[in-house]
Amino acid sequence: MKEIDELVGTMQTLRDPDKGCPWDKEQTLHTILPHTLEEAYELADAIERRDPAGVQDELGDLLFHICFYTQIASEQGLFDLRQVAENINRKLRGRHPHVFSDQQVISVAEQSLTWETIKHAERKQRRENASLLDEINPAQPAMSRAYTLQKRAASVGFDWSDAAPVFAKLAEEIQELRQAMASGGGPDKIMEELGDVIFSCINLARHARVNPEAALRTTNRKFEHRFRYIEQTLAGQKRDLRDVSLDEMEELWLEAKARETG
Repeated sequence: MKEIDELVGTMQTLRDPDKGCPWDKEQTLHTILPHTLEEAYELADAIERRDPAGVQDELGDLLFHICFYTQIASEQGLFDLRQVAENINRKLRGRHPHVFSDQQVISVAEQSLTWETIKHAERKQRRENASLLDEINPAQPAMSRAYTLQKRAASVGFDWSDAAPVFAKLAEEIQELRQAMASGGGPDKIMEELGDVIFSCINLARHARVNPEAALRTTNRKFEHRFRYIEQTLAGQKRDLRDVSLDEMEELWLEAKARETG
């Protein structure tokens, strides 16, 4: 599209050795990564706030970052935007044989299994002794990495068939955490048991077909909204949070909760 070509041209101008922007010229693939992650979270926030204008704006920022990366890579003779598009187009067609060939897929679950099977075959093409768990970035947030680890294992049948055993496992892990804390098992043991509880919660989310990151972000917003109500109510009464009992704050918390459902 003409607009994409214009964006690529804009990026090239910003990186121009003579007349480019000083900040843009000195960036590398590594230095802009934190900014890209920040933009991705801002996109997530706009989507969760159901803000179409915000989503459009944040998608533009991410598209700019893609052009930024590819411009730097092009300058180094690595690849350009056209090659990136060609690669993802080829990958998407290869991973959707039920769309681009005669292969039939019965359900979403079967499609997910086929997707993971194809991806694993691709990994084996790149490395003979590839593990099913390869290429799950150890640097990504622990919650999303746990979710991906579980999905990969489930793709070959290492999973419970329904949520009932997951609830039982969660109860077991909570009991082990209780015991570790009651017996003074030390911070390392408590951390290990707490990690098992969180991992089981993520597994439960997966069985419930809920993204745990999205679920927690929703709860964070809910907590923030209710706590701000407590602050604002007390401020209107000329009272300070530190001078209020937990029971009083809990009462205001329930008021905030009632206002949400009322």
